[in-house]
Amino acid sequence: MSSQSNTLKQVALQKFKKNFWGVFSWYFIVLVGLISIFAYVIAPDNSQYANQMHLSIHSKKPGFKVDMLTIPSHLKSNQNAFDKIFFGKENHDTEIPVSQYKIENNSLNYTEYASDGLIGEEKTMVLNPNSSLNPFVKSKTFYFGTDKYGRDLLSRILVGARISFFIGFVAVFISLIIGVFMGSMAGYFGGKVDAFIMWIINVTWSIPTLLLVIAITLALGKGFWQVFIAVGLTMWVEVARVVRGQIMSTKEMQYVTAARALGFSDFRIITKHILPNIMAPVIVISAANFAAAILIESGLSFLGIGAQPPMASWGAMIKDHYNYIILGKPYLAIIPGLSIMSLVMAFMLIGNALRDALDVKN
Repeated sequence: MSSQSNTLKQVALQKFKKNFWGVFSWYFIVLVGLISIFAYVIAPDNSQYANQMHLSIHSKKPGFKVDMLTIPSHLKSNQNAFDKIFFGKENHDTEIPVSQYKIENNSLNYTEYASDGLIGEEKTMVLNPNSSLNPFVKSKTFYFGTDKYGRDLLSRILVGARISFFIGFVAVFISLIIGVFMGSMAGYFGGKVDAFIMWIINVTWSIPTLLLVIAITLALGKGFWQVFIAVGLTMWVEVARVVRGQIMSTKEMQYVTAARALGFSDFRIITKHILPNIMAPVIVISAANFAAAILIESGLSFLGIGAQPPMASWGAMIKDHYNYIILGKPYLAIIPGLSIMSLVMAFMLIGNALRDALDVKN
């Protein structure tokens, strides 16, 4: 039995490797996963939530360059390396975009950047005689431009990938735990247990998903983890229905009957004998649920009840900038929209590839 199972896994793996879009989607998802984990290492703006605002350079086009004056605060940070890598750097320094500057008698004279052809305010900063200009003024390039608050859009996109990616994991994990448990109980025991669980499933199914998520989110409060839990609690129904149907058709198989004859407990029969043989459709559904979770979170953030500012979220970025589409700067909404679309499409493609690979009829 074990060798046959290994053979089937090898066949499925070979079929998956032959699917170009499935393999491409797999590598793309792994790449996004690595980006979401190490976003603050990659992002040009590694401050917490990539939230460095410069209102004087708001809504600039991709590739915009400006000289940035950094004024040290001399405040000591108690952050360790782990916090900086995974949660961003506590930045107490002041950053000021400047249009021109010069040094005279140990003082830095600079003109603050002003857009629309205006002339910024001229200011002077006294320098330490032993210091050089380099630590204070550096040229900075905004490869994706800046948002309406003057924040680096590329950094916000990279940090925002973390929410969209991890909400899929948490939501799918919660939906699998609840869905597999409820579906197993209903399919294996049948009778009143099945009727009661199916009643719960049908009631949950009849409520629009977005409306149910909004209700749960409002009950738990607005926030990061509340959205994760709310999305997960609404996605278990489909998993439960599939598991129930698979167990109902599998529990009369000979190997299940033999397990009962040997006196194995119901728990062992379900977990050791039935579930390992019916996981193929559950895996495919999980990939689809991953994509659905990303879309739901983006929708909630767009409505303002998802991840709250200053957290970077692709849905919130679209909400903040969708009106810029008619103001001649559509990229502010299109870039996060394309990010959502590409990640959702990757999960849908990998779901189709897994369905084909795990289909024993082909």
